[in-house]
Amino acid sequence: MVPLLASRRVVLGLAGGAAAALAALPAAAADPAAQLVERTSAEVIQIIKSTTPGPARQAAMQKILQSNFDLAYMGQTALGANWNKADQQQHVRFLKAVESAEARAYSERFGQYGGQTVTLGKVSSRPNGVFIVDSRLNQSSGQPIKLEWEVRDVGRGLRITDVKVEGVSMVMTRRSDFNSYIKNNGGTVEPLIKELESRAGR
Repeated sequence: MVPLLASRRVVLGLAGGAAAALAALPAAAADPAAQLVERTSAEVIQIIKSTTPGPARQAAMQKILQSNFDLAYMGQTALGANWNKADQQQHVRFLKAVESAEARAYSERFGQYGGQTVTLGKVSSRPNGVFIVDSRLNQSSGQPIKLEWEVRDVGRGLRITDVKVEGVSMVMTRRSDFNSYIKNNGGTVEPLIKELESRAGR
């Protein structure tokens, strides 16, 4: 059985540390995509300062994910072709479970990193309406780590839809996890949904 939401823990942790560190930086250039990344980071660091690990932090983190990330788009993209194997009720359950599980994962990992700083770089646009906000995670020791924030508008205004750490996509990592789990559990989506619901409720 492939562990869900567990692979690439370093990726998740680095992204968490990056978000927390960004809040201490001066205001980003007047670009909507960069401002979204900076605003998200400021909200995260405030949660870390004002809450302790547990239900309160998880609930606050979930609100940030709901407000600043396009969770429906990310969830459907992560499920990939398996999305079409699920019915409407399963879609709703899957997205709800993913949201709760992600909020729990982030709330547990944020705050474990300190001393890093992040430098925001250029914002580039692509023909498909995607904006990429480049940044660099500066560590107290070791080489800086490249972070790319994917921002797009799929009908709800600008939202973060992926974070890449040294080129590794968090959404594609999820897809790999999900596909492996589905393949190893009968080839249907229901076992994955039940596992995510179980993890979200722990």
